[in-house]
Amino acid sequence: MTTKSNNPGGKGTVTPYVSVRGATAWLEFVESTFETEKAFRVFNEDGTIGHAEVTVGDSVLMAFDARPDWPATPSLLSVYVDDVDGVLARALEAGATVVTELTTSRIVGDRGCRIKDPQGNIWWLQTHLYDVDPATLPELFADPAEAAAMKALQDSFDAEMRSRR
Repeated sequence: MTTKSNNPGGKGTVTPYVSVRGATAWLEFVESTFETEKAFRVFNEDGTIGHAEVTVGDSVLMAFDARPDWPATPSLLSVYVDDVDGVLARALEAGATVVTELTTSRIVGDRGCRIKDPQGNIWWLQTHLYDVDPATLPELFADPAEAAAMKALQDSFDAEMRSRR
């Protein structure tokens, strides 16, 4: 595999492209939650968004308006931020709902949560606190408190996804 370091427009090797009903509202949610610059938007003749780009941290997210007759295609997005508590507060203010409560995991060394944005996409919001020594993982997974926390994380996501049937 050849990796190019000169990707256009600040894009990484992999850039999420989100198909969303209500792209304008979704972009406003992203701008408010992550305190970004206003997204670049290209409109279709009917006023829907044909292409948009917004930068969150060092990543570009692309988005466009899904057509009304397309099936819902929720995205699953993982974002590392400096202050997960502050980002979560802004996300809730912008209309998100909590899927998984804020949790600090010794297994991954992160403090994080999951939210659902008003358009139904799931976001993992995380602040990395410290690197975990892989040699300590068997001990951490054997800790009943950590095992219970991991189960709660898995169960909350499972419940959200099952609710979408």
